[in-house]
Amino acid sequence: MPLLTRIRGPRDLDRLSLEELNQLAEEIRTFLVEAVSKTGGHLGPNLGVVELTIALHRVFESPKDKVLWDTGHQSYVHKLLTGRQDFSKLKMKGGLSGYPSQAESEHDIIENSHASTVLGWADGIAKANELLERDSHVVAVIGDGALTGGMAWEALNNIADAKDRPLVIVVNDNERSYAPTIGGLANHLATLRTTDGYERFLARTKEVLERTPVVGRPLYDTLHGAKKGLKDFIAPQGMFEDLGLKYVGPIDGHDLEALESALARAKRFGGPVIVHCLTEKGRGYQPALQDEADRFHAVGKIHPDTGLPIASSGADWTSVFGEEMVKLGEEREDIVAITAAMLQPVGLDKFAKRFPERVYDVGIAEQHGAVSAAGLATGGVHPVFAVYATFLNRAFDQVLMDVALHKCGVTFVLDRAGVTGTDGASHNGMWDMSILQVVPGLRLAAPRDADQVRAQLREAVAVDDAPTVVRFSKGAVGPAVPAVGRVGGMDVLREPGTDRPDVLLVSVGALAPMCLEIAGLLDKQGISATVVDPRWVKPVDEAMAPLAERHRVVVTVEDNSRVGGVGSAIAQALRDAGVDVPLRDFGIPPRFLDHASRAEVMAEIGLTAPDIARQVTGLVARLDGRYERSAADAVDSVEPARD
Repeated sequence: MPLLTRIRGPRDLDRLSLEELNQLAEEIRTFLVEAVSKTGGHLGPNLGVVELTIALHRVFESPKDKVLWDTGHQSYVHKLLTGRQDFSKLKMKGGLSGYPSQAESEHDIIENSHASTVLGWADGIAKANELLERDSHVVAVIGDGALTGGMAWEALNNIADAKDRPLVIVVNDNERSYAPTIGGLANHLATLRTTDGYERFLARTKEVLERTPVVGRPLYDTLHGAKKGLKDFIAPQGMFEDLGLKYVGPIDGHDLEALESALARAKRFGGPVIVHCLTEKGRGYQPALQDEADRFHAVGKIHPDTGLPIASSGADWTSVFGEEMVKLGEEREDIVAITAAMLQPVGLDKFAKRFPERVYDVGIAEQHGAVSAAGLATGGVHPVFAVYATFLNRAFDQVLMDVALHKCGVTFVLDRAGVTGTDGASHNGMWDMSILQVVPGLRLAAPRDADQVRAQLREAVAVDDAPTVVRFSKGAVGPAVPAVGRVGGMDVLREPGTDRPDVLLVSVGALAPMCLEIAGLLDKQGISATVVDPRWVKPVDEAMAPLAERHRVVVTVEDNSRVGGVGSAIAQALRDAGVDVPLRDFGIPPRFLDHASRAEVMAEIGLTAPDIARQVTGLVARLDGRYERSAADAVDSVEPARD
């Protein structure tokens, strides 16, 4: 009987021998490869933390002790050890989330899945434990990549201030976030990895000196007293200890005995401790280890033996952007690129290969990336900062106060905008078109197809006195959606063939095919519709109000929150222009969306062609009824003629 099937909770690990634990680790790796290859998911990170997760659950008592995972994409092993071993619907509707989930287990504490936040969480929980006199521990597991985020260091500054508040920080150091970790911190950790540690040096020195008559012991005491200077010389870990944090490591993150010993010492210490563990991303799976790009950080469905994808979905939005960036780079020497530790996921890898000196990876530090972009623009170049739409939320203040206020020509390219689905609530890019509406001078483009990605990216980088944004979806890009006309700066995608159409259907971005389908369904109900793509949704095109005035009702459809989104902006523009036409906005409701496929999420929230067509049909029918009643009321109110 496999050992893994006997694990129903963390305490089941207690009765296993070291040999059995190592066997369990191998069973878990086999399970992960077989399970994740069928569903897709974060494979490489989880293969790297198998022994570390086992050791954490052996030493600490979850859920009494809070084990917190930064980002959470490396929590699959944690799920297995806490009784969740059905991975058949991983990241699918009704199945396990790809991140920690409070709804799944009492062992899951945070489910944010945005990096560099775990130390702030740990600081707060440790403070609460102290105030409420709880006898429990807090363990924060953070990757070396996430330590490039400024929030992590803000938290460390506070954590170190309380010398007797128990908090264990496990640095999972695999030299990578998505790609190899960059920056000064990465260099420092590399030095720690390759230096013979102080503790081992001191132990060997003590052994030798204690055998030396007369002077041996006094000399050892002198060396130990000179600990600070000696540590900096032998193992430059002073960066952590200068903050007031006890440092343990580096520890082989695949040696269960060493891990348990280090974690047990940290648990007993009674104050903030950093345990530095060296792990290998993708460990035990040769295809992952041979993947230089990101060690199978995240994969789709793959063949478990070869690691090759089972099916190709064709060209995607990201690759279209990446190819156009290379062309722009060849045409303009002032074009530079910025990424926040996600060079390949946002499509900048080809640009980096072609122009390595014109790419800046700022680490997981979107706020710094935005300000640095403002500096680059001020210095005379045009930066293109490519980032997931959900992660731009983190840099809003910098977009507003550093880029826009200073009228800097910076282009933000937002990948995975709208409903992304399987990665759950925190990864849907559903807030960007709302939060960016308030930024003065900012221009925002929502391309509907690959041709428009290319065209609108070029329009965006031509602006040198304001921020511009180009946002597009995740996954495969469909066929081109041609325009049949132009009104102002807007593309007309369908004309109704009547002078007084019923509906002006405003299609935002990748929802153009859906909106054309809606118009077709309305046509079958005898309702005429014009379909228009604004292309640039901020600011609202000046031609929008006159166009709306020629219709009986305006309907907006966007893959963004309804609150403060494009529909709201158009409604305000119509009011300002004195155009009194009813408007109905369709979009994402203001709630966090459970993980499921994009199609399932869209169906759940009613953002499908049949749902919208049905509601618009009802809206037009009510308008007809209102007009008929108004006419009848007018007849009834006429007094009879007098003789």
